[in-house]
Amino acid sequence: MTTTLWVLQGLLALAFIGAGSMKLMKARTDLMAKGMGWAEDFTDGQVKVIGALELAGGLGVILPSALNIVPVLAGAAAAGLLLTMLGAAVVHIKRGELPMVAPGAILGAMAAYVAMSHLM
Repeated sequence: MTTTLWVLQGLLALAFIGAGSMKLMKARTDLMAKGMGWAEDFTDGQVKVIGALELAGGLGVILPSALNIVPVLAGAAAAGLLLTMLGAAVVHIKRGELPMVAPGAILGAMAAYVAMSHLM
């Protein structure tokens, strides 16, 4: 694996483990108070599921490669993160939060690169 791929996987892991953990540990109202207005469109349970998916994707994008156990799973996790970021973009666009699309687009592009590197 190239250094670029390792760096991208590490950054994705950090971003999604952090974001997912926060969504799992904080109440939805706390997230909204911290500027995550999108959370008002979802139930408490849905926010927790999003957090769990992000945490699993963050772990999945790095652990299979780091442990050299079925490394293709890192590509599958990255593909899942890409889908998560596409969903986030749809939510932000529907809410008129266009500046919030950019961070997700960057993470999505990183996830797409990682997915293609592992799956092709």
